[in-house]
Amino acid sequence: MTKPPARVPQRSNARSNRERILATARRELGRNPDITLEELARASGVVRRTLFGHFPGREALLEALAEEASQAMRDALPADPAPSDAGAESAERSYARFVLSMWTVGDRYRLLLALARRDLGQERVTEILAPARRAATTILDRGQRDGVFHTQLPPAVLSAGLEAMSIALLEEVNSGELEDDGTRATVASLIAAGVPEKQARVVVDEVAAED
Repeated sequence: MTKPPARVPQRSNARSNRERILATARRELGRNPDITLEELARASGVVRRTLFGHFPGREALLEALAEEASQAMRDALPADPAPSDAGAESAERSYARFVLSMWTVGDRYRLLLALARRDLGQERVTEILAPARRAATTILDRGQRDGVFHTQLPPAVLSAGLEAMSIALLEEVNSGELEDDGTRATVASLIAAGVPEKQARVVVDEVAAED
């Protein structure tokens, strides 16, 4: 007796629906954190039952977004910064590479911060962002010790300030007030960290050309 064909198209449709729902949720929650699941279903082009079949409630959807963002940021992180020894990449180049890498997942970063307190909880968001924040602080600390970055602020505090500036610039890109592929934000970050503007532009152009 001939076996019935495998139901691959249905599984494929299910994956497609799930990905479309998550992509829509990233976009719409960034605009309106109060959007309902019913509104998200309509925006995703699926019926309410389909959305709830993948995500039984808001908490499940947000946790899926959090996990997706966590993986995306881990994947985007450049290699661990090398110690300040002979032949190591300069801290300014390492930080430029870091900012350019994080810009590619900036929307996920921004969404996590927007949902931090009310929905995901600050502790969960801090856990997700910890690898990126740790990498940035490590590079800034090395740069301060090497005399590349200013020492007006401790590395962790400087990192937090630069992170906030990057998120603000990303908001301006999303609103249409700024056009940037990440290079302008990276130059601005290096300048804010204490690198002269001309040097910052050269460093970012070189690093961007390599990636």
